[in-house]
Amino acid sequence: MAELDLQPKLMVGEGWADFALLDSGHGRKLEQYGRHRFVRPEPQAMWTPRLTDWRADAEFVPGSDEDGGGRWMFDAPVPRDGWELGWNDVRFTASCTPFRHLGFFPDMAPVWDWMGERLDGKAEAQTLNLFGYTGVGTLALSQYGPVTHVDASKKSVAQARSNAQLSGMTERPVRWMVDDAAKFTAREVRRSKRYDGIILDPPKFGRGPDGEVWRLEESLPGLVADCAKLLDADSRFLFLTVYAVRMSSLAIAGLLAEALKDLGGTIEHGDLAIREQGEGGRLLPTAIFARWKN
Repeated sequence: MAELDLQPKLMVGEGWADFALLDSGHGRKLEQYGRHRFVRPEPQAMWTPRLTDWRADAEFVPGSDEDGGGRWMFDAPVPRDGWELGWNDVRFTASCTPFRHLGFFPDMAPVWDWMGERLDGKAEAQTLNLFGYTGVGTLALSQYGPVTHVDASKKSVAQARSNAQLSGMTERPVRWMVDDAAKFTAREVRRSKRYDGIILDPPKFGRGPDGEVWRLEESLPGLVADCAKLLDADSRFLFLTVYAVRMSSLAIAGLLAEALKDLGGTIEHGDLAIREQGEGGRLLPTAIFARWKN
């Protein structure tokens, strides 16, 4: 039976050559993405900024609706079709999206490392990336074996394939699927498929390619239950991240504990955070997670 560790954990992203959290405070954050700097909203940055100079190439100004909206305000030229960045051996295109982010999630870097540690030494590991977005995590996983990448957005999957080409990884064993994550997973259960690792990075709200509606609180339990059926005693991990919801990491850990009760291993939970550059190295929380490791 999987053991639930009640003590919360921290997974901290330290930044790297092409990304840094420069400063944060008063509900905003200043970040470096390659040669460009950006200011974006960050409600969890409740403290006072350290720096007085927040000059940036662009700032995302949110709309009045807390669930979305807003626009980029540019103070310097930024390539509208994106610019190249890298994380380890993975190359990808960053861009100013209408959804306030830059086309990938830098706080996931410690998660990509953690998954690699779980798969190290496993020959031809089979992994599943649900809500795979632009594929940085998929390409990181592909060095360990075949990956199935699923996202409902045709545009996101096309960008993921483009990132594979940019990385010189088009020959890696990746299945690129434009599909609703829940429907795809249910079909995999009916096919009696199994995986060595699964990562889920679901949105708060979304729609599938055929108009399927995803609401996290309603849809996540069924999806996690199906994911559990794709794992067995030889599987290595399941990793779940949740953003922008009023929810405790203990809640999603409890969900995993119920779904994975017939497997061994350990379930842990806590916060993802990014360490700010400069004196003190403040930690800016970005998401909650729950993970099963075996």
